[in-house]
Amino acid sequence: MLNRLKATLMDFIQQADLMLLGLCSAATLYGIALVFSATRYMDHDTRMRRMIIQSAALLLGVCIYIFFSMLDLESITRKWKWMLAFNVVFILLLRTPFGISGNTGNRAWLKFPFIPFQIGPAEVVKITFVLLLAKQIEWLWEEKEDLKSFGSAFFVAAHTLGLCGLYFLVSHDMGNGLVFVFIFLCMAFVAGFALRWFLLLFAGAGGAVAAVLLLDLVPENMMYMLNRFIVLFDHSFDPQGVGWQQTRSLLAIGSGGLYGQGYLNGNLTQSSSWSLPAKQTDLIFSVTGEELGFFGCLAIMLLLLAIIFRILLVARKARTPFYRYVCVGMASILIFQTVINIGMCLFVMPTIGITLPFFSYGGSSVVTLYMAMGVVSGIKKRSPEMRRVARSPLR
Repeated sequence: MLNRLKATLMDFIQQADLMLLGLCSAATLYGIALVFSATRYMDHDTRMRRMIIQSAALLLGVCIYIFFSMLDLESITRKWKWMLAFNVVFILLLRTPFGISGNTGNRAWLKFPFIPFQIGPAEVVKITFVLLLAKQIEWLWEEKEDLKSFGSAFFVAAHTLGLCGLYFLVSHDMGNGLVFVFIFLCMAFVAGFALRWFLLLFAGAGGAVAAVLLLDLVPENMMYMLNRFIVLFDHSFDPQGVGWQQTRSLLAIGSGGLYGQGYLNGNLTQSSSWSLPAKQTDLIFSVTGEELGFFGCLAIMLLLLAIIFRILLVARKARTPFYRYVCVGMASILIFQTVINIGMCLFVMPTIGITLPFFSYGGSSVVTLYMAMGVVSGIKKRSPEMRRVARSPLR
């Protein structure tokens, strides 16, 4: 048993993507340091609990990274019906007693009595959704030999919109719902779907939004979402309400300058939660800007860019188109969350509850990110020489 474990670890060290693991670990450790600063205003027990959870998530994440590096994705995705059923059931669990609501009323978290942290179903479903979508696109090419027709585009879009719609209806969480749409757009573009279907999708979505606004069909309980977009164009709109988070975020980042006010010395960071809301989650980038300045923020962006670039490098040299689509899907998760979160902190994107990958506090988020990166590592492991570029049949 011991020899088998040793052989497995040696195989991992020799063939897995250690560079990707190192980049992810560096980002998480940086994030833990930021979370420590952002939670100093809390009482000792609460603060230590958060630090323990985040640190344990890193250790568990590394173990999961190793485990998922060993998995054969093609064998797993042959059980696609079970994966699809898992996605639906896991989302529907939000409507059971295990589902809990956040401050905005979104029912987007599960709390099980035997797990010390909350689980966001969307975090896990993103990964299985990427695998299913990649399998679906591969099947369309191999069986139908067609990614250009309306039927093929509709087949993939229906899967995406169906899952996204189910998640939104159950949770009312628009932010994570949009992640599924972005994943679909990136993977479909790389696969080679006809551009006319993208234009049709954008035109249809834009027309639907315009009709809802012009006909004043926005439900009363959804007005807060509309207000989050309105405040982007008019910063004076409800600055004490819907614009409060982003107004305080800009103040924190602006006060940091190039070098910041010093680690553990930010005026807003070290004050109450009211002074800089959600500082350990949604606004962790603002904490960095205030205490570590421009260069601290630059370090975050460079680390995330390096991780994304590494994933895309694995995608470019993947052994099969299926593996390539999976890598692109995983990269699109990081791209979307990074752009939205940093844009939100800079008051150019709406506040939709998207955290900064690897940096924001959240045990389930960290663990599932390492799960996704482990999948990418496994793909690199199955293209060990990193020489042959598996060209998509349509590119």
